[in-house]
Amino acid sequence: MNTSYKTILHISTPIMLGSAVQNIIALSDGVFLFHLDELDFAAIGFVGVFYLVIAAIGFGFSKGGQIMIARRIGEGKSEEVGRTFYAMVYFELALAIAMFLFMTFGCQWFFSQFVDPSSPIYTKSLAYLDYRSYGVFFSYIGVAIVALYTGTARTYFIVVDTLILAIVNIVLNYSLIFGHWGFPEMGIAGAGLASTIAEMVAFIVFVLYMIFDTPLRKYRLNRIPNIDLTLIKQQLSISAPIVAQAVVGLGSWFVFFGIVENLGERALAITNLVRMVYLFLSIPCWGFASGINTIVSNLIGQRKRMAVLPMIWKTAKICWLTTMVLALPVVLFPEHILYPILGSEEMSIITEARPIFYVLLGILSLFSVGGVYFNGLAGTGATYFGLKMQAICAVGYLSYIYIVVEYTNGGLVWAWASEIFYWIAMLCFTVYYLRSKAWHLLKV
Repeated sequence: MNTSYKTILHISTPIMLGSAVQNIIALSDGVFLFHLDELDFAAIGFVGVFYLVIAAIGFGFSKGGQIMIARRIGEGKSEEVGRTFYAMVYFELALAIAMFLFMTFGCQWFFSQFVDPSSPIYTKSLAYLDYRSYGVFFSYIGVAIVALYTGTARTYFIVVDTLILAIVNIVLNYSLIFGHWGFPEMGIAGAGLASTIAEMVAFIVFVLYMIFDTPLRKYRLNRIPNIDLTLIKQQLSISAPIVAQAVVGLGSWFVFFGIVENLGERALAITNLVRMVYLFLSIPCWGFASGINTIVSNLIGQRKRMAVLPMIWKTAKICWLTTMVLALPVVLFPEHILYPILGSEEMSIITEARPIFYVLLGILSLFSVGGVYFNGLAGTGATYFGLKMQAICAVGYLSYIYIVVEYTNGGLVWAWASEIFYWIAMLCFTVYYLRSKAWHLLKV
């Protein structure tokens, strides 16, 4: 693997869509529910972030497999890829069963810790999960397949499959939320069912593609091995801190929504609108960040450690530029950009959200660089340091939000500003560690 900008774009561009599957689903659900009712729109903001945490747990565990696959490719050990992939699939399946049981039997109690059980937000959130929880099986095994293709730097079909998922989800959302084309009008529950079916269709399409994908045969995927607990433990040693980082990061966001709910349903709806815009504009960040995992791990496998930091910096520059090209028009002219998408006669929610959009521009600027550096650190295998670093930053982040919401009149603008302070701290910690070269001694 060379270290050119072309290599970065070749690997990262398809991953922008593939790694943002849950973002795309959340955006589709949010846009349609915005047209239905403000309460449904506020509820999807709360439960949508919760499901993003669930999805991120599976995605995080797949990262360990992705990093190991890329390292084996760099070392020229293609025959080990199949075993690594199946170890990842076995664990993801077991994890999906555990998460499904938690969402089925534990979420009533869990949500009651953040939202008043008598509120419509609570009731609508559970209605969404009644159908959405089944999607965890297709999501978790699906991210294992994506990790295989990302780790081997063959990312083209990820784009195709994600487009299929998005189209199916949009069509079914329109049908099931509003009751068009003879389907029942299900509201927010219809959004949950539509998203689950879309994930199932995308999963089936990807499996069919794998069966006929000739280049995969050299990785011996046709030989299904027994469960290898040693290999699973090795993947867990890498991915467990990544999962914990995802839980800390997105979990903090979920707590943020729970705290904001204390400001009222209108504030929650405004925050959800900003979240939707954030999810869309952060797609390049997720793509380049996931791509740098593969690139860094592959370079280390080739014993090219001196190329790691320059490659991370190159990727960060491209990520920042791409993000700003997308973000500036939306942040500066939200009424013009969002009106055709939301199509509502009542645009006051956009007007009220506009000050937060300016804060969002600063968040995205830091996230586009900090996210790439942080995932570059994960690619080196230094995931435990990353976990400790993110835990410290998250505690400060949540403490700040709680104080702003409960004890000051700063409102949503200063609450969202917490993301800026969070990414400044994350970037400083990450750059310090990478420059220390302590990661040179790590083994994956």
